[in-house]
Amino acid sequence: MLDRLTAGEVALKPHTALYDAQQNLRYEECLTRRGFDGPYTILYHEHRPHELLPAECKHGWSDVWSDEAALQPALLARHHYCGRALPRPTTALAPIDARVPLLLNEEVIISLLQPTASDPVYFSNADGDDLYFIHSGAGVLRSAFGDLSFDAGDYLCIPKGVLHRFELTTGVAQIWLSIECRADFGLLKQTRNELGQLRMDAPYCHRDFKRPRFVGPNDEGLRESVVKRANRFQGFTHRHSPLDVIGFDGTVYPWAFPISKFQPRVGATHLPPTVHGTFQCRGALICSFVPRPLDFAQSAVTCPYPHSSVDVDEVIYYVSGQFSSRVGVESGSLTHHPAGMPHGPHPGAYEHSVGVKATDEVAVMLDCYNPLRATALCRSIEDATYEASFCA
Repeated sequence: MLDRLTAGEVALKPHTALYDAQQNLRYEECLTRRGFDGPYTILYHEHRPHELLPAECKHGWSDVWSDEAALQPALLARHHYCGRALPRPTTALAPIDARVPLLLNEEVIISLLQPTASDPVYFSNADGDDLYFIHSGAGVLRSAFGDLSFDAGDYLCIPKGVLHRFELTTGVAQIWLSIECRADFGLLKQTRNELGQLRMDAPYCHRDFKRPRFVGPNDEGLRESVVKRANRFQGFTHRHSPLDVIGFDGTVYPWAFPISKFQPRVGATHLPPTVHGTFQCRGALICSFVPRPLDFAQSAVTCPYPHSSVDVDEVIYYVSGQFSSRVGVESGSLTHHPAGMPHGPHPGAYEHSVGVKATDEVAVMLDCYNPLRATALCRSIEDATYEASFCA
Protein backbone atom coordinates (compact mmCIF):
# COMPACT_ATOMS: atom_id res chain seq x y z
CA MET A 1 0.00 0.00 0.00
CA LEU A 2 1.02 3.66 -0.13
CA ASP A 3 1.00 5.46 3.23
CA ARG A 4 -1.32 6.16 6.15
CA LEU A 5 -4.31 8.41 5.50
CA THR A 6 -6.90 9.73 7.96
CA ALA A 7 -10.10 11.58 6.99
CA GLY A 8 -13.38 12.54 8.61
CA GLU A 9 -14.34 11.44 12.13
CA VAL A 10 -12.54 8.53 13.80
CA ALA A 11 -12.47 7.20 17.35
CA LEU A 12 -9.63 8.19 19.65
CA LYS A 13 -8.44 4.58 19.61
CA PRO A 14 -9.36 1.58 17.41
CA HIS A 15 -12.14 -0.66 18.69
CA THR A 16 -13.50 2.01 21.08
CA ALA A 17 -16.92 3.65 20.90
CA LEU A 18 -17.59 6.58 18.56
CA TYR A 19 -20.94 8.37 18.89
CA ASP A 20 -22.65 11.05 16.81
CA ALA A 21 -24.31 14.16 18.28
CA GLN A 22 -27.48 12.15 19.00
CA GLN A 23 -25.45 9.47 20.81
CA ASN A 24 -25.89 6.91 18.04
CA LEU A 25 -23.02 4.43 18.03
CA ARG A 26 -20.96 4.35 14.83
CA TYR A 27 -20.01 0.97 13.38
CA GLU A 28 -16.37 0.07 12.85
CA GLU A 29 -15.31 -1.94 9.78
CA CYS A 30 -11.78 -3.33 9.55
CA LEU A 31 -10.48 -3.88 6.02
CA THR A 32 -7.43 -6.08 6.49
CA ARG A 33 -4.74 -7.74 4.36
CA ARG A 34 -2.98 -11.08 4.92
CA GLY A 35 -5.49 -11.98 7.60
CA PHE A 36 -4.76 -9.50 10.39
CA ASP A 37 -0.98 -9.31 9.84
CA GLY A 38 -0.78 -6.89 6.91
CA PRO A 39 -1.84 -3.34 6.04
CA TYR A 40 -5.34 -2.35 7.15
CA THR A 41 -7.86 0.47 7.25
CA ILE A 42 -10.61 1.08 9.79
CA LEU A 43 -13.78 2.74 8.47
CA TYR A 44 -16.63 4.14 10.60
CA HIS A 45 -20.18 3.64 9.25
CA GLU A 46 -23.48 5.20 10.19
CA HIS A 47 -25.12 1.78 9.83
CA ARG A 48 -23.98 -1.81 10.16
CA PRO A 49 -21.86 -2.47 7.05
CA HIS A 50 -22.79 -6.14 6.93
CA GLU A 51 -26.54 -5.61 6.48
CA LEU A 52 -26.82 -7.08 3.00
CA LEU A 53 -28.61 -10.04 1.43
CA PRO A 54 -27.91 -12.17 -1.67
CA ALA A 55 -29.60 -10.97 -4.84
CA GLU A 56 -29.72 -11.73 -8.53
CA CYS A 57 -26.50 -10.76 -10.31
CA LYS A 58 -26.85 -9.09 -13.70
CA HIS A 59 -23.30 -7.84 -14.14
CA GLY A 60 -19.74 -9.03 -14.70
CA TRP A 61 -17.49 -10.06 -17.55
CA SER A 62 -16.74 -13.49 -19.02
CA ASP A 63 -15.24 -16.07 -16.69
CA VAL A 64 -12.17 -17.05 -18.67
CA TRP A 65 -11.38 -19.94 -16.32
CA SER A 66 -14.73 -21.68 -16.91
CA ASP A 67 -13.45 -23.27 -20.13
CA GLU A 68 -9.77 -23.97 -19.59
CA ALA A 69 -9.64 -25.92 -22.85
CA ALA A 70 -10.08 -22.60 -24.67
CA LEU A 71 -7.03 -21.16 -22.93
CA GLN A 72 -4.14 -22.20 -25.11
CA PRO A 73 -0.55 -21.95 -23.93
CA ALA A 74 1.17 -19.43 -26.17
CA LEU A 75 3.20 -21.01 -28.95
CA LEU A 76 6.93 -20.54 -28.60
CA ALA A 77 6.84 -17.54 -30.89
CA ARG A 78 6.66 -13.79 -30.62
CA HIS A 79 3.12 -12.44 -30.69
CA HIS A 80 1.54 -9.11 -31.56
CA TYR A 81 -2.09 -8.52 -30.62
CA CYS A 82 -3.83 -5.55 -32.24
CA GLY A 83 -5.80 -3.98 -29.42
CA ARG A 84 -7.47 -1.52 -31.76
CA ALA A 85 -9.04 -4.46 -33.60
CA LEU A 86 -11.31 -5.19 -30.64
CA PRO A 87 -14.87 -4.16 -31.56
CA ARG A 88 -16.04 -0.85 -30.14
CA PRO A 89 -19.19 -1.20 -28.00
CA THR A 90 -22.34 -0.05 -29.79
CA THR A 91 -24.49 0.11 -26.64
CA ALA A 92 -24.01 1.39 -23.11
CA LEU A 93 -21.33 -0.71 -21.45
CA ALA A 94 -20.24 -0.06 -17.87
CA PRO A 95 -16.71 -0.83 -16.59
CA ILE A 96 -18.09 -3.69 -14.46
CA ASP A 97 -19.18 -5.41 -17.71
CA ALA A 98 -16.50 -4.18 -20.12
CA ARG A 99 -13.36 -6.20 -19.40
CA VAL A 100 -12.04 -8.32 -22.26
CA PRO A 101 -9.46 -10.78 -20.82
CA LEU A 102 -6.59 -11.45 -23.23
CA LEU A 103 -3.58 -13.00 -21.46
CA LEU A 104 -3.51 -14.68 -18.07
CA ASN A 105 -1.88 -17.05 -15.65
CA GLU A 106 -2.55 -17.90 -12.01
CA GLU A 107 -1.12 -14.56 -10.80
CA VAL A 108 -2.29 -11.94 -13.30
CA ILE A 109 -5.09 -11.38 -15.80
CA ILE A 110 -4.37 -8.80 -18.50
CA SER A 111 -7.46 -7.27 -20.12
CA LEU A 112 -8.57 -4.34 -22.23
CA LEU A 113 -11.84 -2.49 -21.78
CA GLN A 114 -13.70 0.26 -23.60
CA PRO A 115 -16.48 1.35 -21.24
CA THR A 116 -19.11 3.77 -22.51
CA ALA A 117 -21.33 4.25 -19.43
CA SER A 118 -20.96 4.70 -15.69
CA ASP A 119 -21.39 1.77 -13.33
CA PRO A 120 -25.02 1.29 -12.23
CA VAL A 121 -23.99 -0.77 -9.18
CA TYR A 122 -21.08 -0.98 -6.77
CA PHE A 123 -18.39 -3.60 -7.33
CA SER A 124 -15.79 -5.32 -5.19
CA ASN A 125 -13.10 -7.65 -6.52
CA ALA A 126 -12.35 -10.19 -3.79
CA ASP A 127 -10.01 -12.14 -6.07
CA GLY A 128 -7.27 -9.54 -6.40
CA ASP A 129 -6.10 -5.95 -6.59
CA ASP A 130 -7.11 -4.14 -9.77
CA LEU A 131 -4.54 -1.93 -11.49
CA TYR A 132 -5.81 0.05 -14.46
CA PHE A 133 -3.82 2.12 -16.90
CA ILE A 134 -6.04 4.79 -18.42
CA HIS A 135 -4.84 4.95 -22.03
CA SER A 136 -7.58 7.43 -22.87
CA GLY A 137 -10.55 8.71 -20.93
CA ALA A 138 -11.31 10.33 -17.60
CA GLY A 139 -13.73 10.08 -14.73
CA VAL A 140 -14.16 9.58 -11.00
CA LEU A 141 -13.71 6.46 -8.92
CA ARG A 142 -16.33 6.67 -6.16
CA SER A 143 -15.98 4.68 -2.94
CA ALA A 144 -16.47 5.00 0.80
CA PHE A 145 -13.04 6.70 0.82
CA GLY A 146 -14.39 9.55 -1.31
CA ASP A 147 -13.97 10.59 -4.93
CA LEU A 148 -10.73 9.91 -6.80
CA SER A 149 -10.44 11.70 -10.15
CA PHE A 150 -8.47 10.02 -12.91
CA ASP A 151 -7.28 11.11 -16.34
CA ALA A 152 -5.52 9.71 -19.39
CA GLY A 153 -2.03 8.52 -18.47
CA ASP A 154 -2.95 7.56 -14.91
CA TYR A 155 -2.40 4.25 -13.22
CA LEU A 156 -5.38 3.59 -10.96
CA CYS A 157 -5.12 1.10 -8.08
CA ILE A 158 -8.21 -0.36 -6.39
CA PRO A 159 -7.24 -2.67 -3.51
CA LYS A 160 -8.88 -6.04 -3.17
CA GLY A 161 -12.24 -5.86 -1.40
CA VAL A 162 -12.84 -2.11 -1.84
CA LEU A 163 -16.45 -1.46 -2.89
CA HIS A 164 -16.55 1.15 -5.66
CA ARG A 165 -18.07 2.30 -8.91
CA PHE A 166 -16.86 4.37 -11.87
CA GLU A 167 -18.49 7.63 -12.91
CA LEU A 168 -17.23 8.33 -16.43
CA THR A 169 -16.68 11.74 -18.00
CA THR A 170 -19.15 12.01 -20.86
CA GLY A 171 -17.99 12.62 -24.39
CA VAL A 172 -14.54 11.13 -23.84
CA ALA A 173 -13.49 7.84 -25.44
CA GLN A 174 -12.37 5.39 -22.76
CA ILE A 175 -9.66 2.80 -23.41
CA TRP A 176 -8.16 1.13 -20.34
CA LEU A 177 -5.58 -1.58 -19.75
CA SER A 178 -6.51 -3.77 -16.76
CA ILE A 179 -4.14 -5.91 -14.72
CA GLU A 180 -5.80 -8.05 -12.06
CA CYS A 181 -3.11 -8.96 -9.53
CA ARG A 182 -4.00 -11.97 -7.40
CA ALA A 183 -1.63 -11.27 -4.47
CA ASP A 184 1.01 -8.99 -2.96
CA PHE A 185 0.46 -5.97 -5.22
CA GLY A 186 2.27 -2.78 -4.23
CA LEU A 187 5.17 -0.45 -4.76
CA LEU A 188 8.64 -1.94 -5.12
CA LYS A 189 9.98 -3.01 -1.73
CA GLN A 190 13.45 -1.60 -2.48
CA THR A 191 12.01 1.90 -2.94
CA ARG A 192 11.23 2.30 0.79
CA ASN A 193 13.41 2.98 3.81
CA GLU A 194 13.07 1.10 7.10
CA LEU A 195 10.19 3.38 8.20
CA GLY A 196 8.19 2.79 5.00
CA GLN A 197 8.91 6.22 3.56
CA LEU A 198 9.79 6.31 -0.14
CA ARG A 199 13.54 6.70 -0.53
CA MET A 200 14.99 9.81 -2.15
CA ASP A 201 16.35 7.68 -5.00
CA ALA A 202 12.99 5.99 -5.68
CA PRO A 203 11.45 6.55 -9.14
CA TYR A 204 8.51 8.39 -7.51
CA CYS A 205 7.73 10.30 -4.34
CA HIS A 206 4.69 10.40 -2.06
CA ARG A 207 3.64 13.72 -3.59
CA ASP A 208 3.23 12.11 -7.03
CA PHE A 209 0.25 10.00 -5.96
CA LYS A 210 -3.37 11.15 -6.07
CA ARG A 211 -5.53 10.14 -3.12
CA PRO A 212 -9.31 10.17 -2.69
CA ARG A 213 -11.06 13.38 -1.69
CA PHE A 214 -13.18 12.35 1.28
CA VAL A 215 -16.76 13.62 1.03
CA GLY A 216 -18.33 11.96 4.08
CA PRO A 217 -21.52 9.91 4.02
CA ASN A 218 -22.78 9.62 0.45
CA ASP A 219 -26.15 8.18 -0.56
CA GLU A 220 -26.53 7.89 -4.34
CA GLY A 221 -29.70 5.88 -3.96
CA LEU A 222 -27.93 2.71 -5.07
CA ARG A 223 -28.40 -0.44 -2.99
CA GLU A 224 -27.01 -3.13 -5.31
CA SER A 225 -23.47 -4.44 -5.31
CA VAL A 226 -21.55 -7.21 -7.06
CA VAL A 227 -18.67 -9.16 -5.55
CA LYS A 228 -16.25 -11.24 -7.62
CA ARG A 229 -14.87 -14.22 -5.72
CA ALA A 230 -13.35 -17.44 -7.12
CA ASN A 231 -14.02 -16.00 -10.61
CA ARG A 232 -17.79 -15.91 -9.95
CA PHE A 233 -19.93 -12.79 -9.76
CA GLN A 234 -22.48 -12.66 -6.95
CA GLY A 235 -25.08 -9.95 -6.35
CA PHE A 236 -26.17 -8.38 -3.06
CA THR A 237 -28.74 -5.86 -1.85
CA HIS A 238 -27.83 -3.43 0.94
CA ARG A 239 -30.30 -2.02 3.47
CA HIS A 240 -28.48 1.31 3.48
CA SER A 241 -25.98 3.08 1.29
CA PRO A 242 -22.62 1.27 1.57
CA LEU A 243 -20.94 4.70 1.29
CA ASP A 244 -22.29 5.80 4.69
CA VAL A 245 -18.76 6.30 6.07
CA ILE A 246 -18.08 9.29 8.34
CA GLY A 247 -14.32 8.72 8.56
CA PHE A 248 -11.47 6.27 8.12
CA ASP A 249 -7.87 5.72 9.16
CA GLY A 250 -5.38 3.37 7.52
CA THR A 251 -3.18 2.43 4.60
CA VAL A 252 -5.63 0.51 2.37
CA TYR A 253 -7.45 2.84 -0.05
CA PRO A 254 -7.59 3.58 -3.80
CA TRP A 255 -4.99 5.85 -5.37
CA ALA A 256 -3.80 7.06 -8.78
CA PHE A 257 -0.33 7.67 -10.18
CA PRO A 258 0.31 9.56 -13.44
CA ILE A 259 2.84 7.67 -15.55
CA SER A 260 4.35 11.06 -16.47
CA LYS A 261 5.51 11.36 -12.85
CA PHE A 262 7.73 8.27 -13.15
CA GLN A 263 11.39 9.29 -12.85
CA PRO A 264 13.46 7.18 -15.29
CA ARG A 265 17.07 6.24 -14.78
CA VAL A 266 19.63 6.73 -17.52
CA GLY A 267 23.13 5.24 -17.75
CA ALA A 268 26.23 5.57 -19.87
CA THR A 269 25.21 2.30 -21.54
CA HIS A 270 21.87 0.55 -21.78
CA LEU A 271 20.40 -0.41 -18.40
CA PRO A 272 18.26 -3.55 -17.96
CA PRO A 273 14.48 -3.04 -18.06
CA THR A 274 14.21 -3.68 -14.31
CA VAL A 275 15.25 -0.04 -13.73
CA HIS A 276 11.84 0.87 -15.12
CA GLY A 277 10.13 -1.20 -12.41
CA THR A 278 7.13 0.66 -11.00
CA PHE A 279 4.91 -1.87 -9.21
CA GLN A 280 5.14 -5.52 -8.28
CA CYS A 281 2.82 -8.36 -7.41
CA ARG A 282 3.27 -12.05 -6.85
CA GLY A 283 4.74 -13.42 -10.07
CA ALA A 284 5.07 -10.17 -12.01
CA LEU A 285 6.99 -6.90 -12.29
CA ILE A 286 5.16 -3.94 -13.86
CA CYS A 287 7.37 -1.36 -15.60
CA SER A 288 6.83 2.11 -17.06
CA PHE A 289 8.58 3.46 -20.15
CA VAL A 290 8.39 7.25 -20.45
CA PRO A 291 10.11 9.95 -22.54
CA ARG A 292 13.73 10.26 -21.44
CA PRO A 293 17.30 10.88 -22.57
CA LEU A 294 19.05 7.74 -23.78
CA ASP A 295 22.46 6.26 -22.95
CA PHE A 296 25.24 8.84 -23.21
CA ALA A 297 28.44 6.85 -23.80
CA GLN A 298 29.98 7.87 -27.12
CA SER A 299 29.43 4.49 -28.79
CA ALA A 300 26.38 3.38 -26.81
CA VAL A 301 23.82 1.18 -28.55
CA THR A 302 20.68 2.80 -27.17
CA CYS A 303 18.20 0.23 -28.47
CA PRO A 304 17.38 -2.71 -26.14
CA TYR A 305 19.83 -5.53 -26.76
CA PRO A 306 18.63 -8.96 -27.92
CA HIS A 307 18.21 -11.19 -24.89
CA SER A 308 17.06 -14.61 -23.80
CA SER A 309 14.92 -14.19 -20.70
CA VAL A 310 14.50 -17.83 -19.80
CA ASP A 311 12.48 -17.12 -16.65
CA VAL A 312 9.86 -14.57 -17.73
CA ASP A 313 7.18 -13.89 -20.32
CA GLU A 314 7.38 -10.26 -21.47
CA VAL A 315 4.25 -8.27 -22.36
CA ILE A 316 4.38 -4.66 -23.58
CA TYR A 317 1.34 -2.42 -24.04
CA TYR A 318 2.17 0.44 -26.41
CA VAL A 319 0.66 3.82 -25.54
CA SER A 320 2.23 6.61 -27.59
CA GLY A 321 5.40 7.91 -29.21
CA GLN A 322 7.91 6.35 -31.58
CA PHE A 323 8.55 2.73 -30.61
CA SER A 324 12.19 2.55 -31.62
CA SER A 325 12.72 -1.20 -31.21
CA ARG A 326 9.55 -2.33 -33.02
CA VAL A 327 7.99 -1.80 -36.43
CA GLY A 328 4.37 -2.60 -37.17
CA VAL A 329 3.13 -1.96 -33.65
CA GLU A 330 0.88 1.00 -32.91
CA SER A 331 -0.80 2.73 -30.04
CA GLY A 332 -2.99 0.09 -28.38
CA SER A 333 -0.85 -2.88 -29.48
CA LEU A 334 0.13 -5.67 -27.10
CA THR A 335 3.24 -7.75 -27.75
CA HIS A 336 3.96 -11.01 -25.94
CA HIS A 337 7.40 -12.59 -26.07
CA PRO A 338 7.38 -15.88 -24.12
CA ALA A 339 10.30 -17.29 -22.18
CA GLY A 340 12.43 -19.90 -23.88
CA MET A 341 13.58 -18.12 -27.02
CA PRO A 342 15.64 -14.97 -27.71
CA HIS A 343 13.86 -11.76 -28.54
CA GLY A 344 14.89 -8.21 -29.24
CA PRO A 345 14.57 -5.31 -31.68
CA HIS A 346 13.34 -5.58 -35.23
CA PRO A 347 15.90 -5.65 -38.09
CA GLY A 348 17.65 -2.30 -38.41
CA ALA A 349 16.50 -0.88 -35.08
CA TYR A 350 19.59 -2.05 -33.18
CA GLU A 351 22.01 -0.82 -35.83
CA HIS A 352 20.34 2.59 -36.30
CA SER A 353 20.13 3.36 -32.57
CA VAL A 354 23.83 4.25 -32.16
CA GLY A 355 24.00 7.95 -31.42
CA VAL A 356 20.26 8.45 -30.80
CA LYS A 357 19.90 10.86 -27.89
CA ALA A 358 16.29 10.56 -26.65
CA THR A 359 13.02 8.65 -26.91
CA ASP A 360 9.42 9.84 -26.64
CA GLU A 361 7.81 6.44 -26.19
CA VAL A 362 5.24 5.67 -23.50
CA ALA A 363 4.52 2.02 -22.73
CA VAL A 364 3.59 -0.35 -19.90
CA MET A 365 5.49 -3.65 -19.55
CA LEU A 366 4.92 -6.78 -17.50
CA ASP A 367 7.52 -9.44 -16.81
CA CYS A 368 5.60 -12.55 -15.71
CA TYR A 369 7.31 -15.53 -14.11
CA ASN A 370 4.68 -18.11 -15.04
CA PRO A 371 3.68 -18.79 -18.67
CA LEU A 372 0.80 -16.74 -19.98
CA ARG A 373 -2.12 -18.25 -21.83
CA ALA A 374 -4.13 -16.49 -24.51
CA THR A 375 -7.92 -16.37 -24.67
CA ALA A 376 -9.77 -17.14 -27.90
CA LEU A 377 -10.59 -13.46 -28.37
CA CYS A 378 -6.94 -12.56 -27.90
CA ARG A 379 -5.92 -15.02 -30.59
CA SER A 380 -8.54 -13.56 -32.92
CA ILE A 381 -6.77 -10.18 -33.01
CA GLU A 382 -3.24 -11.54 -33.52
CA ASP A 383 -1.04 -10.12 -36.27
CA ALA A 384 -0.08 -13.23 -38.21
CA THR A 385 2.92 -11.51 -39.85
CA TYR A 386 4.67 -10.48 -36.64
CA GLU A 387 6.87 -13.54 -36.05
CA ALA A 388 8.26 -13.53 -39.59
CA SER A 389 9.04 -9.79 -39.33
CA PHE A 390 12.10 -10.53 -37.17
CA CYS A 391 13.79 -12.26 -40.09
CA ALA A 392 12.84 -9.75 -42.77
